[in-house]
Amino acid sequence: MSAPTPEAHGSVRWPIAAPAVLITVVLVLLAVQLRAGEEAGATLARVPVAPTPQAEVMLGTTTHPLARNSWRRWTAEDLRSLDAIENSVGKHMSVVMWFSDWFSVREPDLAQLRAVAARGSIPEITWEPWDSRKPLRTPQPRFRLRNIIEGRFDTHVRRWARGLAAYGETVRLRFAHEMNGNWYPWSETANGNTPGEFAQAWRHVWNIFQEEGAGNVEWVWSPVALQIKEGEYPGDAYVDRLGLSGFVGGVQLRHKPFRSFGEVFGPALSKFSEIAPDLPVEISELGVSEVGGDKAEFIRDMFEVIDANPAIDTVVWFGIRKESDWRIGTSRESIDAFRVATASPRYGQRHRRYAGLAALPGPGVPVRCC
Repeated sequence: MSAPTPEAHGSVRWPIAAPAVLITVVLVLLAVQLRAGEEAGATLARVPVAPTPQAEVMLGTTTHPLARNSWRRWTAEDLRSLDAIENSVGKHMSVVMWFSDWFSVREPDLAQLRAVAARGSIPEITWEPWDSRKPLRTPQPRFRLRNIIEGRFDTHVRRWARGLAAYGETVRLRFAHEMNGNWYPWSETANGNTPGEFAQAWRHVWNIFQEEGAGNVEWVWSPVALQIKEGEYPGDAYVDRLGLSGFVGGVQLRHKPFRSFGEVFGPALSKFSEIAPDLPVEISELGVSEVGGDKAEFIRDMFEVIDANPAIDTVVWFGIRKESDWRIGTSRESIDAFRVATASPRYGQRHRRYAGLAALPGPGVPVRCC
């Protein structure tokens, strides 16, 4: 209702005390609201606020039973190999990685994918177009990039696309990783391949997945942390996230001095910001030796770099003894450094599914990690 006017009701005068009364009433109401807010404050504070994608860093790993998947298919029982890692660092492994080559693994194993999802993790498959039983740098003419481009593996690719589409949930596919090295048969500098063929092969495979309705697949373009070759990048339309792999072996590996995380990954991360600045970054394989350097200091430096680089949203540790003992828990000092650096709820609390955000535990709620 509008205020009275002199024209409608003659000369109207408000009592002198009326404004003071109104002000008093307003102040009382505000005080009541503030008091109610304080009483409800504890409840409101417990409501988790979903961070932006750049605010969360997921932790992940692979282990020996998972890494040898191409010649011994892992089972749900093998996921127990993650328990010791999670218990030692006190964090959930939100990403679980394993390896499948084109020669040995005919199609994706839905039981594996569902077992990983059941433990609250995202499956990531490093999908390798070769026969992994043969040594590195061995020519494998059958798996030349030209053969992929010309469709000679289309039946195999479609079978995988249909299988992953049937799974339905998010799965990361790290296809033909470390392509900028010279040790795998999909490298453009090996196996009779030529420049430009890697990106062509990638786009050919990606297109088949789209035809088969496998939109739940996240494509991870993952060079090694050496010189990044822009000509091998398929384009933003064909890639969902960028990955990097890198290892610090110290004196155990020839001509490999112990270096910090920033020294190993810094140049490649800078290059990523040039060629695909809008894509999230995953450290897809990371291993550090205790020999010849300070592993705990490496870990501390690593998380300082990650904190300063919001594009990095995933760190997958290579939890295997191979050329060296790359695992996190090779010493008490390394474990403690990792635990301290990841103590924030920002690290390893949950994972993002394709359909949306998973629930985030409230403050003080322990993370169920096994």
